[in-house]
Amino acid sequence: MPMDQRTVGTTFVARDGREYRPSMFVTLTLPSYGPVIPGVGTPAEPSTYNYRRAALDALMFPRLVDQFWKALRRCAGYNVQYFSAVGPQKRLAPHLHAAIRGAIPRATLRQVAKAVHLQVWWPSINHVVYGATVPVWTGAGYADPTTGELLPTWEKALDALEEPSAKPMHVMRFGSQIDAQGIVAPSPDADRAVRYLTKYLTKSVAETCGDELTAAQTAHIDRLHRELRYLPCSERCANWLRYGVQPKGAGPGLVPGHCSHKAHDREVLGLGGRRVLVSRKWSGKTLQQHRADRQTVVQAVLEEAGFTTPEIDRLAAEVKSCCVVYRVIRSFGLVRR
Repeated sequence: MPMDQRTVGTTFVARDGREYRPSMFVTLTLPSYGPVIPGVGTPAEPSTYNYRRAALDALMFPRLVDQFWKALRRCAGYNVQYFSAVGPQKRLAPHLHAAIRGAIPRATLRQVAKAVHLQVWWPSINHVVYGATVPVWTGAGYADPTTGELLPTWEKALDALEEPSAKPMHVMRFGSQIDAQGIVAPSPDADRAVRYLTKYLTKSVAETCGDELTAAQTAHIDRLHRELRYLPCSERCANWLRYGVQPKGAGPGLVPGHCSHKAHDREVLGLGGRRVLVSRKWSGKTLQQHRADRQTVVQAVLEEAGFTTPEIDRLAAEVKSCCVVYRVIRSFGLVRR
């Protein structure tokens, strides 16, 4: 579509003269990895459930979402802005809830979601090269513990993908279930959409099944976590050594199965990045303006609590995160939970 240089949706005028600029609330899911028990989310047959694909899809989900927004903007004809949150379904597969500024035909949304796919051109992980043994650091790189031969570097491993017979390590798409609802604010539908977007901000992925887990739910979480522990999460992941490849920028101390990235943790199950994804022009403010707003709020609360200006400046210099300042303020009972 011809691109219109705008970030807001089309304005409609009703018969009574009132103007409306509707928005949308869209939910995107991932495909099935095997039958699950309705309402519970655990696999009906765990032995045939595709945990490998489920784990890889969870690790690569943010990349697929980025592809979706790029394609949607081209097909919608304007610079679509969004505020979205990534959360897990009961089956522990991630899905995306997004508030979109502007009304886009549902047929267009479905076509884009169906067409978008992600190809991950990384070295193959079909065969485990080092399971019982671990490559050793020699100073020049990681080498085979028996022969002393250096493992292929990341760059050399990528060069092999230039062969005509090479295939991407992983290919993923969205699932067929796509929900798109029109929203006009203020309205109960708009309030409900906000609640959907915020409920995932503090909950870990493993808590999706509830506080009291059944044996089947615990086994499902553990099985997915075991798969995620040894899969590569990025080009620099230590798990590449397991498949006979040196990670990008490899250094000493890397051990397969012990990557420091939180995507491998049981609490997040692959969703190690940001859970809130917001387009840059959603608020109409720059990063510096957002920082100034946060500083103004914190300073006002501290002054109300009796802190003097020198004390506020000291806190600004010593505290690295505004979230830490917020927790300090809340500990004094100045902010309601």
